Amino acid sequence: MQRQNYMITAEEVAESMGISLGYAYKLLRKLNKELADEGYVTVAGKIPRAFWEKKFYGYSQIAM
Repeated sequence: MQRQNYMITAEEVAESMGISLGYAYKLLRKLNKELADEGYVTVAGKIPRAFWEKKFYGYSQIAM
């Protein structure tokens, strides 16, 4: 079984949502700003998978 990475990339977001890579980066910038405003450290072009799942699916599930 392959373990998922902690962070989700813009490429993964674009592929999973069927959107352009440019729009995926735009979404991640918005979500990273939200995290930064709450005092979290962010990484450009990536976002924590649990935060992504919570914002888009309403829950968080971390695969071990």
